[in-house]
Amino acid sequence: MGSLDEFYMRRALDLALKRKGLTHPNPTVGCVIVKDGKIVGEGFHYKAGYDHAEVVALKQAGEKAKGATVYVTLEPCAHYGRTPPCSLALIRAGVKRVVIATTDPNPRVAGKGISMLKNAGIEVSVGVLEKEAKKLNEDFFHWIVNKTPFVVLKIAQTLDGFIATKKGLSKWITSTESRKEVHSLRCQSDAILVGVSTVIKDDPQLTVRHIPCEKKPLRVVLDTHLRIPLEAKILDTKEAPTLIFTASDNREKINLLIQKGVEVVKVPTKEGKLDLKEVLHKLGEREILQLLVEGGSKVFGSFLKEGLANKLVVFVAPKVFGQGIPPFGGIQIEDPSEALKFKLDTLKRLGEDIYMEFYP
Repeated sequence: MGSLDEFYMRRALDLALKRKGLTHPNPTVGCVIVKDGKIVGEGFHYKAGYDHAEVVALKQAGEKAKGATVYVTLEPCAHYGRTPPCSLALIRAGVKRVVIATTDPNPRVAGKGISMLKNAGIEVSVGVLEKEAKKLNEDFFHWIVNKTPFVVLKIAQTLDGFIATKKGLSKWITSTESRKEVHSLRCQSDAILVGVSTVIKDDPQLTVRHIPCEKKPLRVVLDTHLRIPLEAKILDTKEAPTLIFTASDNREKINLLIQKGVEVVKVPTKEGKLDLKEVLHKLGEREILQLLVEGGSKVFGSFLKEGLANKLVVFVAPKVFGQGIPPFGGIQIEDPSEALKFKLDTLKRLGEDIYMEFYP
């Protein structure tokens, strides 16, 4: 059964991937129902408040669900939330076996769904393609456990490791294919963060373009002294919502920003900079599950130094600047043995560039 279980679970994971980042604050889930060697029902969770993947697949299967095997990428829920429990729906449908990729860390589920199924006499298998399923929902798992966003640092650099020239110019280091991938990353994220220096130098929009996207991720600016220019593109809240974290008491400028529809939140400082842990705590309260950090160098360095980066996504272009701005400002390692270490997880080609994913 092993290879068959993996075959159908991979199909369920592919279904779930269609809604990656669009189901928040819920996890992204796919489900496949198989009977007599044929798929009789399948589906994915569309977004919060809609039917869960299991219910979508059961509706498609109808009477054929009785005696069938169900493949689901995450443990079926056992509680009443926005929708009734999926475990109960599976029991009522009379399924024979449920194959689950990974358990749900949500305390309201956490094994309860599996127990409910087993108590009803349903055969349950857990752990098929578990690693892939956990990666699919790494943002949800992190947020459920820590109540802070899963932090992804997005770095576009040259072959010799610079994110901009010595003059601070960075458009464009990477290829069209890489930039399209960045917009896909933005769409999967709930918020996109930059430091105010990046706003002043590059005047970015930080919106999702070049690909269809159903949501407008929150744009977040770290601006300790409220230096942001009032004409900055990021302050156009018709494009997407904007939130500025600051330590400033400049009431006049705060009022001007509020008039533009921008939200301004004051946070304490730590060693002269905004307290990043407090920033993440406040974003977590807003159900920001994944935070994409897009710069600049000092911001990247601060997240790394404080151990707050959960993942690095690095685009490397086959270009050399010779001199320029490194990605991680403020980090100085004297001895190679003390270097911050990361594990390579994904490596692929995007146009002329190399795309890599690293975990601490």
